[in-house]
Amino acid sequence: MSQSKTTAAISAVGGFVPKKILSNYDLEKMVDTTDEWIKTRTGIEERRILDIPGEGTSYLGTKAVENLLHKTNLDPKEIDLIICTTVTGDYLFPATANIISHNVGATNAFSFDIGAACSGFLYGVRTASSFLEAGTYKKVIVVGADKMSAIVDYSNRNNCIIFGDGAGAVLMEPNKEGFGVQDSVLYTDGIGKEYLLQPAGGSVKPPSVESIKNREHFIYQDGKTVFKFAVTKMAEASAEVMRKNKLTGEDINYLLAHQANKRIIDATRDRMGIDESKVLMNIQRYGNTTSGTIPLLMWDFEKKLKKGDNLILSAFGGGFTWGSIYLKWLYNS
Repeated sequence: MSQSKTTAAISAVGGFVPKKILSNYDLEKMVDTTDEWIKTRTGIEERRILDIPGEGTSYLGTKAVENLLHKTNLDPKEIDLIICTTVTGDYLFPATANIISHNVGATNAFSFDIGAACSGFLYGVRTASSFLEAGTYKKVIVVGADKMSAIVDYSNRNNCIIFGDGAGAVLMEPNKEGFGVQDSVLYTDGIGKEYLLQPAGGSVKPPSVESIKNREHFIYQDGKTVFKFAVTKMAEASAEVMRKNKLTGEDINYLLAHQANKRIIDATRDRMGIDESKVLMNIQRYGNTTSGTIPLLMWDFEKKLKKGDNLILSAFGGGFTWGSIYLKWLYNS
């Protein structure tokens, strides 16, 4: 495989999840739910929770990047750019990416955050690809990280069963052999603001005694509407990127879908026309870590991925944001 065109390839992955496990049985003691009910509707059995006082999303992201750096023996001073995709930043500012850069010693990198909810990692990978394809930079790290437990209302049985904490990171580098990002389709529809959001804490509704009393700093989700949009849009985007690149279900080695709900993933698989054996899943162990789900899949299943594998990455998130990326895997681990 040889070509002159520069593509952006993932050359290494890292990940991190906290030690504390919050199981479905634990949630049975907190809200009116059951293990069977949760597993049937979501596929989730347990999720990880960051319970270290004073630590936020940057802690998760830092650990994931450190894992990547350790595996590759990469000098952090060689990193040109760090993009952190998150909706649970340590602060409104500075950017969580800035804190991660400082923590890992990436003193020659600039960094910024992307807030695209569960589609954030896809947005980050596509943004990184543009810098690499243009020849602007050589080494870019994209970190998908979220401490969802910070904004989950554990008295709301509809939301608290879904989310967990975790982070995944990928190193992206230019490639001349045709590996890496081949194509992408990414979309946004602002109508989603009404159905999935954190109502208070921003400039529209700054923190107040009233907003705290009304529990408006937690996630609000109209579950039925979000589910309907997610099933349709994630499946459509995956089918579209395959159609654009003349791919059939047989051409795809694996689907790496956002781990929000097993029923949504199954619908996407059906639309793509691929076998269940080609779907990578860890939702049962981590729940929905929003921006962290797809890189955590790469981290968990790295040894399963082989050089030249055709991967479809697909996600749907609040905003609404959604899309799909066709990626050709670079290496055997």
